[in-house]
Amino acid sequence: MSEQIVIVGFGPVAARLVDELLPAVRAGQVALTVVGEETEAAYNRVLVADLGVGRTTADALALSDAGALAADGVDVRLGTRVRRVDRARQQVLLSDGTPVHYDRLVFATGSRPVIPNLTGINPDPASPVLPAGVTALRDLRDAGVLRQAVDGGKRVVVLGGGVLGLETALAAAEEGATVTVVHNGPHPLGRTIDQGGGAVLAAGLRRCGVRMAGNARSTGVEHNAPDGGFSALLLDDGSAIDGDLLVISCGVRPRTELAEGCGLSTAAGILVDHRLRAHHEPHIFAIGDCAEVRCPDPGCAACRTAPGPSGLVGPGWRQAEWLAEYLTLLAAGLFEDADLLPELPAEQPGIIVLKARGLNMAVAGDNGADPWDEEALTAGAVNGRPRLQIAQWADPEHGRYVKMTTRGGVLEGLVAVGMPRTAAELVGLFERNAELPADRSLLLRLDGPDQLPGSGSADPAGTVCRCAGVSGAVIQGAVEEGCATVAEVSGATRAGTGCGGCHEDIKGIIEKHFSPAVP
Repeated sequence: MSEQIVIVGFGPVAARLVDELLPAVRAGQVALTVVGEETEAAYNRVLVADLGVGRTTADALALSDAGALAADGVDVRLGTRVRRVDRARQQVLLSDGTPVHYDRLVFATGSRPVIPNLTGINPDPASPVLPAGVTALRDLRDAGVLRQAVDGGKRVVVLGGGVLGLETALAAAEEGATVTVVHNGPHPLGRTIDQGGGAVLAAGLRRCGVRMAGNARSTGVEHNAPDGGFSALLLDDGSAIDGDLLVISCGVRPRTELAEGCGLSTAAGILVDHRLRAHHEPHIFAIGDCAEVRCPDPGCAACRTAPGPSGLVGPGWRQAEWLAEYLTLLAAGLFEDADLLPELPAEQPGIIVLKARGLNMAVAGDNGADPWDEEALTAGAVNGRPRLQIAQWADPEHGRYVKMTTRGGVLEGLVAVGMPRTAAELVGLFERNAELPADRSLLLRLDGPDQLPGSGSADPAGTVCRCAGVSGAVIQGAVEEGCATVAEVSGATRAGTGCGGCHEDIKGIIEKHFSPAVP
């Protein structure tokens, strides 16, 4: 008898889990049910802003085909909510009153946008409904609202200085909208980037036509538009920033309410062990934004410093791929004791890349220490461990900045703004945990005027698509087999199906392959 697996949520991470489980479904080992709140099948939520400015289509965002899944035997329930989970009976109760039995239950409920407490915006936290002219840019309908504003050359106010907010602002400004970014701090990406890099980044945003309002604390919104919609964002100093559309980009919060309702342990997210199992519940799992890998063993050193859900699609996809293999082995009955199966590999430190035309930025690791801060440089240098060393270079006039934080010659943190080839090399070194050259200036020369196009290309074995974990060699192989567009490479390798930041790199590999040889 096949094992019944129910997946709650149908976003990008759930879609990857479904894809990986399909062979077991076709073989009759698994009966699979997927429950999604939205009426559309899974799509790439990371690229909703690109859809909102007209740079892509809804079809290009699609990650699953509900009809094709149904033909393969998957029970897809769209436009349906799970009302509650009955752990004693091992069933979920759907919003239409239908009970669905499970042998294994997977929470892939994702996250919801953080809505700040502003006068004039008082949504129900469990089901936020924002007023006219205000969007969190989370789904396809939100993209339609942004598209109308951009097409009409309207004034767009972006609240929040995170990566998604900045990418939205840059894209909207390039497409003709008047854009202002409002953030609380001296520079954008305040929790991610150091002061020098943040200052150069802010200047670069201004050069790209984005107005910046830093150190600004918002207090409320006005609704004086003719249709009663948003008209201005109010600040605590009594000033106001006028606009026609407010895009809230203040981060996300894991959706844990359904798990909490059935008594599962939660912190920032649903607490799971190193096999993605909910604490003290071997039949329930969680993956993606809603999952927090922190095992119940108080002696686990890795879990003591675990950062919580990353909010990035790449780690969620890797969890989905690992869990699919784990569930398939369990369904096949190959292991009597699930604890004999290997644990989920530890996730590598995240790398944040700003994907925008005309502005390049990469940030990773701990980059907060200053070159002359002796206390920070010597912290942790005990028991023979090397002290931190920092190499820093800035050219604010031309929007370029690089910072390398190393210990024993190995990168622990990096910032690169306006230096795309240097950034690519540093990211590769950071991922491989490799030593930097003793003369750090060699890396800066990658972006020098004497470098020919393509001479700064990264190692083909290095990762090009960090979301899907696809190397340059794999992409090159797909191109050699006939893939001639980014879409074709994505279909063959999954590269470029995440944040989209690697599309130009994929395009470069394609163009290099098909360009005629130059003597």
